[in-house]
Formats: sequence, structure tokens, C-alpha cells
Amino acid sequence: MKPPARAARKAAGLALGALSAVAELLFLAVAALVMAYTAASSLASARGRDEVPGALADAAVRVARAEHRRLGAFLGHREPAEFGPLRALAYLVLRVPVGLLGGAVLALVAYGAAEAAALAVGWWVTGDHLDGIPPDGWIVAYVAVAGLVLLFLAVQGLAGVVALERRVARRCLGPSRLAEYERRIAQLAESRADVVEAVDDERRRIERDLHDGVQQRLVALGMLIGRARRADDGDRARDLLRQAHEEAQRALADLRETAWRVYPAALDGEGLRAALETVAERSPLPVGIDYDVPERPPHAVETAAYFVVCEAVTNAAKHSGARRVSVRVTRGSAPDGRMVAVRIEDDGRGGADPAGGGLAGLARRVAALDGTFTVASPPGGPTVIGAELPCG
Repeated sequence: MKPPARAARKAAGLALGALSAVAELLFLAVAALVMAYTAASSLASARGRDEVPGALADAAVRVARAEHRRLGAFLGHREPAEFGPLRALAYLVLRVPVGLLGGAVLALVAYGAAEAAALAVGWWVTGDHLDGIPPDGWIVAYVAVAGLVLLFLAVQGLAGVVALERRVARRCLGPSRLAEYERRIAQLAESRADVVEAVDDERRRIERDLHDGVQQRLVALGMLIGRARRADDGDRARDLLRQAHEEAQRALADLRETAWRVYPAALDGEGLRAALETVAERSPLPVGIDYDVPERPPHAVETAAYFVVCEAVTNAAKHSGARRVSVRVTRGSAPDGRMVAVRIEDDGRGGADPAGGGLAGLARRVAALDGTFTVASPPGGPTVIGAELPCG
């Protein structure tokens, strides 16, 4: 959305907030009377309970939820909300003055715009000069500069009200600090278990590659050398040794391939760009690399990004029937830019399963760094795999 449209949306949100603040002020006045009556009744009956009446609690929660939706629709507030009746009432008590403040600033902006328009019409249309002062050049410049200063202050005031609206909602409607700690602990416990599982999967894959590749080559090499030692014919022995030499070369190539898949040495030396270029060179499919990250990311981020690209390109070559793969590595969407975004797209048949072994392992690897991993692969394609990895 363009800046003028964003500003108009936020102004509309503040205007709605001012109107709702007036209604909520009346609601709080009624709520205060109801709470006072409830407290007095509790003391008179010796129950001594401090609670919010059911109808009032439901109304407070509904109003707070409506305000939370307004903040999300107009002011860009996307944080989760977890609150009960008491927190809803506390939020309304705090946001009513904020909403009225936003309405007051908007009214001042509207009043200033109307006065400026009336002054311009009087000077250059009707000739009805303000205080009998004609539109001299210095007078016009003075009024223009003063108007721009006041407009700047009004815009800053509106921005401050928007930030204050968000802060009040975050403080009163968001999850409590204890709930955030509990959620974070659960995330860390889950990511630790995922890392252990990913490491076990990687070990099993390495064992499988060694068993099915290098080990079979070495067994064949040993058999060829044994037959060459037992051969009575010199020509036959030389032919067997030649075959053994070729088998040794293939075993060495398989071993290098396995070592490269475990960890590419280019990551330590030349960085992620060079490692991805090696992936493109080794791939049987044409792979386009678009790398736009000026600063070198942390080592853990480079490693995770490399394996995401490597696994995605391998899957595209083996299973998708794609003709081409494009890889794009850029800065992520974080406001401070400390994020690396990886996007891999192929033109294959689609239908990739995010719960499959390879993709699930990548998701666990990315989650271990507090990143996000997405897979979009509708039938018929294309398949788009994305990951955002924090650098801080």
C-alpha cells in the first residue's frame, strides 16, 4: 500500500477510534455504576466477592475485541490478544482518553485545513482579506511556513496517537508476560527436540549414503584386487587392475559427493554465494541464482540457507519433472533488515508434501533458528519453498 493510502487508512482508524471512545466513555460510566452497585450488594450480603457481572463482562470483552479488530484493520496491529473481562475493562479505561486525543488532533487538522482554504479564497477569489491584510509575498511566505510547521506537528501528533493505541492494546490485550515465557519455553523445548531429530535423520542419511554408495564401491574394489592377485594370466591381471583403478576413482568421487552433501567447504571459505553456485553447477537442472545480501550472514544462517536450497533443488531434480529452478536470496521483511529470505521456485508438476522427510527436516532446521519455513506446491505447480532466517 502506498504512503498516502496508508496515512488515509490510519486517519480513518483514528476517526473511528474517536467515535468509539465517546460510546465507550458512556459504557464505562454505566459500568462504574453497575460495579459500584455490585460491590455494595456484596458487602450488604456479606459475600465479600469481587467479580464482574456476567452481562457487563461479556459486553466489555465484545467491545475490546471490536477495538482489537479496528486496530488490525486500520492501524496495522497484528499481535495476538488474550484477555478476560477485567483486562478488557482496564483496556477501555486507558484507551478512551487516547481515542479522544486522536479525535482532538484530527479535529485540529480539519480546522487548520478549513482555515487555510478560507484564507486562500479570501485572498485570491473574493478579495475579502483577513484583517484587511493583502496577500503580500512576505505575508504569504510567513503564513505558508507557519502552516507547514503546524501541519508537521499535527502529523507527528497523529503518529504518536497511533503508537499509543498500539502500546495500550499490547499492554492490556496481549498475552501476559508469564504466558509469553511459557510459550517461549514450549517453543524452545520443541525446537530442541526437532534439532535432535534432525541430527538423527542426518546421521541416518549419511550412513545410508556410505552403505549404498562408498561401501559397495570398496567391496567391488576389494574383489577386483583379489581376482587380480589370483589371476595366472598377466593380461587378465592388468585388465582387472585397470578395472580396480576405475572403481577406486568412482569410490573416491562418491566419497567426495557424500562429504560435500554433509557440509560444503565453500561455506567456511567463500561464503553462501559460492556454495550456492556450486549447487547450481552440480545440479542436472538449470538453476538461476539471484543473491542480494550485502553483508555476510552468521555462519548458522548460511548453513541453514544452504541446506534449504540444496534439498529443494535435489527434490526438484528427482521428483518434480521441472525444467528449471530459480533461487533468490535477499534481505528479509524484518524492519531492521536483519533477516535472510530464501525462495526456491521450480516449474515442475507440484504436489510436494511438506510433511515428507526432506522438507520436514528443513522445517525443523529453520525452526531451530527461530525462522519460518513455507511450502506452496499446488497440483500442476509451481512449487515454491521459502524460508526466513533471523540474523540477530
